[in-house]
Amino acid sequence: MMDHRAEVLGALEAEAEKPEYHPDRCELVLRMTLLSDTIFGNGMSVPGEEDISLLTDAQGFPFYKGSTFKGVFREEMERLLEWEGEGSSLAGILFGEPGFGKDTSESEDRRLVFSDFKLSPFVRERIAQEIGNLPDQILDCLTNMRAFTRISEEGTADRGSLRYARCVNRGLIFYGTLGCACEDESKILEALKLVKWIGTLRNRGFGNVRVEIEKRRDA
Repeated sequence: MMDHRAEVLGALEAEAEKPEYHPDRCELVLRMTLLSDTIFGNGMSVPGEEDISLLTDAQGFPFYKGSTFKGVFREEMERLLEWEGEGSSLAGILFGEPGFGKDTSESEDRRLVFSDFKLSPFVRERIAQEIGNLPDQILDCLTNMRAFTRISEEGTADRGSLRYARCVNRGLIFYGTLGCACEDESKILEALKLVKWIGTLRNRGFGNVRVEIEKRRDA
């Protein structure tokens, strides 16, 4: 298989916005590899077809919300801080505190900013060239349908419990960005290593991922 990493990185750079320069902040390009089929659930269903549908863009490409990843990442960061006996104050600075009027200038300067996770522009362009502007067919080539049911105490399937979920195929790679203060980078890198599961039905083995730093760039 050919290695298209150079093309992928070039496409990501071309697509990235060029924000105002901030010397105290940096941006991490995250590479999320799906190690199992994964469900980016959108909270909706398709009557008669899917009980759990996926988040997709207008072209039919699945994506994972940055705000959802933020929630998963916060759980792992808080767990890490608890293990290290640091308390939860840093998590409040990085992710924000609930309620109004609790942010300070320090928390604003150090707040984490997440983008959505998407297939690289290079991959999306290649797929669109092969398939055309056909969202349903694009979705079908990147996903599969999985059926599952509830088992009774007698070891048989409960009547009426059959459900269908659309899953993103194992092996696909999604890219997103995480903006942070440079002083928090080392702790963020530690916590990112703890993110192993995302998405819907994680307790059934869906959503095993590996998150890595693809590139660091000044913000």
